[in-house]
Amino acid sequence: MVLRLVRSLAMAAHHDFVRPLVISGPSGVGKSTLLARLFAKYPHSFGFSVSHTTRNPRPGEVNGTHYHFVSRDKFKDLLADGAFIEHAEFSGNFYGTSFATVRGIQEQGKRCILDIEAQGVRQIKQTNLDPVFLFISPPDLASLRSRLQGRGTESEVSVQKRLDAALKEIAFAKEPSVHDVVIVNDDLDRAYDLLERIALGEKIAGDVLPPLDD
Repeated sequence: MVLRLVRSLAMAAHHDFVRPLVISGPSGVGKSTLLARLFAKYPHSFGFSVSHTTRNPRPGEVNGTHYHFVSRDKFKDLLADGAFIEHAEFSGNFYGTSFATVRGIQEQGKRCILDIEAQGVRQIKQTNLDPVFLFISPPDLASLRSRLQGRGTESEVSVQKRLDAALKEIAFAKEPSVHDVVIVNDDLDRAYDLLERIALGEKIAGDVLPPLDD
């Protein structure tokens, strides 16, 4: 009986591991830091979905590593062919996640991890991708504002724009059944421990989404 339960739990964990993991959360909440730690510890277990974009590469960015850089015409052709799981336009540039990219990672036996904003989450929910949806939340808006200002690369106008976008992300996260699990990044080590367990396929209750009122 115990052995059967262990096998059942193992199969459930494996099922969740093979499902893509869609991570969302406001800019400055620490998603990149948490994911960098996960990929460093498990370099052969996970693959990060590289998005397509029509914007120009920034210094140091490598095509196929940071983004798939394509022309607007090429992006529109891919869009017309139904190549994208989700897509959006920001500051005059298109961004999109392709089915082929996700399949390529899965074919390597790795779990695909996607960093997607709210608009993309809405679109993914209309597909048959069947991912686990994870929301990374700040403990409060004051700490998020402090993190954005602490970067030193953001003007006050830029910080306010990101905070406005964060409020929209949070408002969406508050809707019923949007995400499967929430992690509040109030302590980096604690948040990483939860992320690692979820990424490896463990089913956990996670955190309660804070009020996050401005």
